Amino acid sequence: MRVALYARFSSQMQRDASIDDQIRLCREKAEREGWEIVDAYTDRAVSGASMLRPGLQALLRDAQEQRFDLVLCEALDRLSRDQADVAAIYKRLTFADVGVVTLSEGEIGELHVGLKGTMNQLFLKDLAAKTRRGLRGRVEAGLSGGGNSYGYDVVRRLDADGLPVTGERGINNEQAHVIRRVFDEFAEGRSPKAIAQRLNQDGIPGPRGKDWRDTAIRGHRTRGTGLLNNELYIGRLVWNRLRYIKDPDTGRRVSRLNDPSEWIIKEVPDLRIVDDALWERVKQRQCAIDASPRVQAIKASRFWEKKRAPHLLTGLAYCDACGSPLASVGKDYLACSAARKLGTCDQKKSIRRPVLESAVLDLLRTRLMQPDAVASFMTAYSKATNAHNSAQEAKRARLRSERDATARKLDGLYDAIAEGLRTPGLQAKLAEMEQRIAELDRDLAAPPPSPLRLHPNLSEIYRRKVQDLAATLADPEIRTQELEVIRGLIERVTLRHEDGEIILTLDGALTAMIDLAQNAKNPSEEGSRTNFDLSSVKVVAGVGFEPTTFRL
Repeated sequence: MRVALYARFSSQMQRDASIDDQIRLCREKAEREGWEIVDAYTDRAVSGASMLRPGLQALLRDAQEQRFDLVLCEALDRLSRDQADVAAIYKRLTFADVGVVTLSEGEIGELHVGLKGTMNQLFLKDLAAKTRRGLRGRVEAGLSGGGNSYGYDVVRRLDADGLPVTGERGINNEQAHVIRRVFDEFAEGRSPKAIAQRLNQDGIPGPRGKDWRDTAIRGHRTRGTGLLNNELYIGRLVWNRLRYIKDPDTGRRVSRLNDPSEWIIKEVPDLRIVDDALWERVKQRQCAIDASPRVQAIKASRFWEKKRAPHLLTGLAYCDACGSPLASVGKDYLACSAARKLGTCDQKKSIRRPVLESAVLDLLRTRLMQPDAVASFMTAYSKATNAHNSAQEAKRARLRSERDATARKLDGLYDAIAEGLRTPGLQAKLAEMEQRIAELDRDLAAPPPSPLRLHPNLSEIYRRKVQDLAATLADPEIRTQELEVIRGLIERVTLRHEDGEIILTLDGALTAMIDLAQNAKNPSEEGSRTNFDLSSVKVVAGVGFEPTTFRL
């Protein structure tokens, strides 16, 4: 029986050793049952209320590949505390013909999933209610209900009993001066974007020590976010304005505005930074902006309900000068977000999105996989793969040598026992060596590295496939799926303005390119890649083109 172990602890407040304790107990269980441990999957300081955990996702992927027959963990709530997630995990493992056993509940069936899942879900709700009750008590006492705002320092001290006092804050005078400056400049008519750029130019670090952004200043009036809407600056602590709900599709928390009757408001005059007159000037200007025809027209469009489909380079294009992502400027232009919003980069020129996409597709078709480049790559790749395989062969040779040496020693122990020599130490040594031989046999049973196989016409096949993919982008019915295929071939695109030219560099995701060119469906099929991991390897194509050529 091949078994996979899984362990998790949920917060930074718990000990990291908790993982080791869980794995140790599971190993002891597996050894008692005579199960073969294939692998151990862990998630450290990750909540069990979400399935978006790297260890769990790796476990589910390997289950689908039939790497093991059983999952062993300490308790069902280690897999998940969410009732729906427990059922989903159990369903996926059952579909893969993989069972689940826990130290607490034993073999897991539908009854366990229903009852324990419900109990874990109720535990989460009860824990959340108790946590909120404790936080509300702190807020009623004028203390922090969690987190800290720019302009304040957390006060760390011990009470009379020697226990740490939590929730106290004090004004940071340096940051308080910046806050008053922001309020003054906004009240005088400057935009949040202009204020952020001026702060960055003056070298003033923003919240968390990063650059200032206009969104950190503007925030959202109704939700009370952003510097200009933080009522703590006028000595008013507002708690429970928002509640957070997990999106079942993404696992991310989204905020929802609570009814004002549910807000908890406490006056804390000792934390006031901005006077009432300045606060009112800011509010009056915000109201005037909201009432303007332009803003009213934008709100009437309800743009936030219209999710746009991703473009070819969404999230993939960056400024070469500062490393910041390119952001949309107007309808069809892209420019450095740091230059346009923060004022920390001098690359302020924009480029038309269709022009950039056309240039990237041209690089994919004609430059990235040229025959000479592919030949050089295949040579380097073959060398790297052969070195990897040689290391694996050397490791297998060492394991075989150790196995032979251990077997000879074990035969000597058998002879000693046959001659009547029996001691507790001898018995323990015998068991240890037998276990080691079993481990070596398991390692040696793994298949040896396979030889390198790449299609000889890789570059031409790749170029033809990308040509076909690029042509299909004009068809709206299949554009989305083909767009994702091409996006998968791109690791990163960087732009640099230099001497009137735009220098474009494309980092291609080499693994995806080879898979596309060879149409590999299974690593064991003829023409596929070997087991050598290429996930971190990139191939780069660069080009400089005249702006006038592309009508910039």
